Amino acid sequence: LHHIISGECIEKSTHVPMLPLRSNRKAVNMKLSWLVIWAGTLFFNPVTADCNITYQTVTCEESGKNLSNIPSNLFQNITKLNLKNNTITLKDSDKEILQSFINLTELYLNENRITVLHNNSFCNLTKLVILDISNNYISTVHKAAFAGLNQLSVLNLSYNSITQLDSDVFSSLKSLTVLNLQYNFLKYFHIKPSFKLIKIVLAGNPWTCSCDLLDLHIWLTTSNVTMGNENTTTCTLPNTEEKFSIKTVAIQPDDCKIEKASLENTVTSTSAIKLQSSALLTALTPNNITGNNGTRTELPLLGKSWTFLAGVLGFVLSTTLLIFTAIKCPTWYHYLISYSHRRLKEDDSEMFEQEFSADMSSLPTVSDTNNEDPIEVFGKIHTFVPVEDGFIEDKYIDSYVTEEN
Repeated sequence: LHHIISGECIEKSTHVPMLPLRSNRKAVNMKLSWLVIWAGTLFFNPVTADCNITYQTVTCEESGKNLSNIPSNLFQNITKLNLKNNTITLKDSDKEILQSFINLTELYLNENRITVLHNNSFCNLTKLVILDISNNYISTVHKAAFAGLNQLSVLNLSYNSITQLDSDVFSSLKSLTVLNLQYNFLKYFHIKPSFKLIKIVLAGNPWTCSCDLLDLHIWLTTSNVTMGNENTTTCTLPNTEEKFSIKTVAIQPDDCKIEKASLENTVTSTSAIKLQSSALLTALTPNNITGNNGTRTELPLLGKSWTFLAGVLGFVLSTTLLIFTAIKCPTWYHYLISYSHRRLKEDDSEMFEQEFSADMSSLPTVSDTNNEDPIEVFGKIHTFVPVEDGFIEDKYIDSYVTEEN
């Protein structure tokens, strides 16, 4: 019994501590496996950045290193990247590097030298939640700059140089809740009623209290959005220095409708005048013109009124041409007739001598007692009578021909 009891105690004493040993072995094995994975990742993808690796996140701190490009030797599974206070301009090569960080959830590009946000700058970052591009030199934001950021919740564009911003820029951001636009150069912001936000910051912009601000004013008062720094978010009346709260300023929709209608009428009349001028010029040109690329493009068809005008102009021009031709024809005819002569050939003089001798032989014989010269006799018989020979005297006959004759 003693042995049995002692055996049981021994068995108990030997079996009780076995449980913690097995759990410790499992923990050690998991740590070894994570160590092997981390070492393998390090071997295949060496990292020189200051990155902090935990069980679920990989955070890389690259701020204040005077980087002009985004480092390419970072973990592919990085989740948080801080590139604050560098000289990055977000070139095409930077975009390609960013597209490889498909697990990125936070990206900080503030205090850099970005001037333009081109289309598809962050297209592959489908898990990105926070994007900070504040304190840059951004003046232009293209419509598809944030395409692909389906999970983006916080967007910071403050302290830039944005002068105009289309609401379509944010149409693809279905999960956006916080938008910071403070301290830019925005005077108006046309926003759609369907735009949903929880918080927006608009202070520090030179907003103008005009009809261009009506969309934003209505959206701020009708939606449940919270406006940050509401007390300092003001707009200025045109041609004055008086400031009002952007949310409580009195902008009458009816007045804006009247102003819009008058503006549309002005634009319509101006465009009509331009259209008439262009149509008149087009009526006097061929139907097709050749473009810079060598292709021929069809001109727009003209209306009936312009066709009638072109017909009248053609009739007037043709009639004028006919009258001018009728007046000038006699003058041209006499001018041409004056040159309808020909020079005498050498054979013509011999023929004249023969004819003259034949005429002399046909004359009656006269006695020698008269002693008159045959030429004088010929002159008496053939009295000279000026007869029209059918030719017009030409004053342009060469002088040497006259002398020879």
